[in-house]
Amino acid sequence: MERDGFVTRTVYPTIPPKVEYAATGLGESVTALMHAIRAWSEENINAVLDARDDYDARAAQEVQPVTA
Repeated sequence: MERDGFVTRTVYPTIPPKVEYAATGLGESVTALMHAIRAWSEENINAVLDARDDYDARAAQEVQPVTA
């Protein structure tokens, strides 16, 4: 995330070593999007889990090809 410009990393030459991270302007600009993704995930997790269960049930019933 530091390489991509979302955070800055400051290393302090202490014992024990200390490192601090801080969001950059770019990192702050994505905050609203991340909150929206979290909210969508919380609202839709049951539908996602149901879809996974349905898929797994169908996959378990499919006939697998015979290989020799």
